[in-house]
Amino acid sequence: MPPRTVSPCQTPPCDAPPSVEGGPAGVPTRRALLGGAAALGLLPGGALAQAAKPAAKDAPKPDAPKADAPKPEAAPKAPARPLVAGPGKLRLREEPAAETASWCFDGKAAPPVLRIKLGEELRVRVENRTDKPLSLHWHGVRNRNAMDGVGGVTQAPIAPGADFTYAFTPPDAGTFLVRPLVVGGSSEPSGRGLAGMLIVEEKAPPAVDADVALLVQDWRLEADASLMPFGQTLFAASNGRLGNLVTVNGRPVPDGFEARPGSRIRVRLANACNARGTRIRFEGLKVYVAAVDGQPTDTFEPLRATLPFPPGTRYDLLVDLPPEPGAKGSISALIGQGLALASVVTKGEPVSEKRGPIAPIGENKLLPAEIKLQNAMRRDVIITGGAVAPKDAAKDTPKDKPPAEPVFTGDPAKVWSVNGASGTVGLAPIFSVKRGQVVVLALRNDTAFPQGLHLHGHVFRLLHPLDDGWEPYWLDTFQLLEGRTARIAFLADNPGRWLISATVLERFDTGLWTCFEVT
Repeated sequence: MPPRTVSPCQTPPCDAPPSVEGGPAGVPTRRALLGGAAALGLLPGGALAQAAKPAAKDAPKPDAPKADAPKPEAAPKAPARPLVAGPGKLRLREEPAAETASWCFDGKAAPPVLRIKLGEELRVRVENRTDKPLSLHWHGVRNRNAMDGVGGVTQAPIAPGADFTYAFTPPDAGTFLVRPLVVGGSSEPSGRGLAGMLIVEEKAPPAVDADVALLVQDWRLEADASLMPFGQTLFAASNGRLGNLVTVNGRPVPDGFEARPGSRIRVRLANACNARGTRIRFEGLKVYVAAVDGQPTDTFEPLRATLPFPPGTRYDLLVDLPPEPGAKGSISALIGQGLALASVVTKGEPVSEKRGPIAPIGENKLLPAEIKLQNAMRRDVIITGGAVAPKDAAKDTPKDKPPAEPVFTGDPAKVWSVNGASGTVGLAPIFSVKRGQVVVLALRNDTAFPQGLHLHGHVFRLLHPLDDGWEPYWLDTFQLLEGRTARIAFLADNPGRWLISATVLERFDTGLWTCFEVT
């Protein structure tokens, strides 16, 4: 696949309208959590409100208003950007294999990347031309509850042939995911290819030569390149629907990029796989983490040049490329012996502008400076269910044979439970809290599998296991190892009914979620 050029001081073109703009006991410390997946691609988006109509020439003067004078007209809202979800085809395997029947947005193989500026309203009209109910979750956005996009909880799912307009102003700059999320029906639209990114640009972004976004997906294909059928209970009860082919921005890996020597590039990585969690390794690149899950942090170099990358996770990276032409760097996923995702080669005239040392990209000022835990509401959240190893399997399995496959014999619609209940439409909240209250959750994973978990509508601090200190970054998604407990703390400042949900979508579909209410 020929490399694509990343032009200095430019963003790759987009199809949106130009006017729219871890530690002890298995709990990760900062180094463990961030000590070590996928990355580079972009687009646009956003809406600019039209100006208010000018006053008529004969309008009354301000010092002589009429009692019955009409109120000034409000500026009309910009039209919503259409986003059409429907059938498509992707070339995932080389000919003579057939193209893969997929679902996509706007008929394009590349997932959409919507870009707006902080303070602008995003208006997107989603048209559902698939044959399944659909809704889009804006993963990581501290959204208005009605716009969170959980079909069956925060909105009615968008029926086939219908549409729904999402309209909200994100409170934070950052990198966010767009994922299908319908109670009982998320895995299939995601596994068929529906995903995207939302980028909310800072009002004063860091000086870089290019800003690129990489969205990683995987696909579970049959030998003829068709998609394996959906709905396998054992997938849902174990590791989820792990794909056997990986794409970056809708193209099979590895992908190639070119940039001028000495460029400083902002790379936004997002994991939109149904279930694939991995680690990403950087080779030949000087990489600094500048934001985790969309929230800025003090910049740091990944430990051993790797980062953990469970589904739903995003990173913003600042990368300084070597100053000499022909230098190469790569981004690989630690799958099997290693899977190359993307490579970059320096080409052309070196960048003449001298960049200063890499510095933090700023902060989202609406977040609290600290979370006061003294009077926090404390609750336990216990995850159970899933497949288990057959009894006496370890004793009966010869040492030279692979371990026995886990089995599940329960209700295929209720594979998982949280606090004894399996997530369904109409599930009662596990607790209710007044707005402004601090909440500390002790999350316990009593299953045989690591669990990727996502807190909706809020961001949290991961607490230290032995005291009430916390890691120095905000998260909305993290991975909890099997048999472990971790505590998170957040300020419940966003009213509505919010989910705590699995980021492995087959698990979400079969009960691995719960909800709480902020009043």
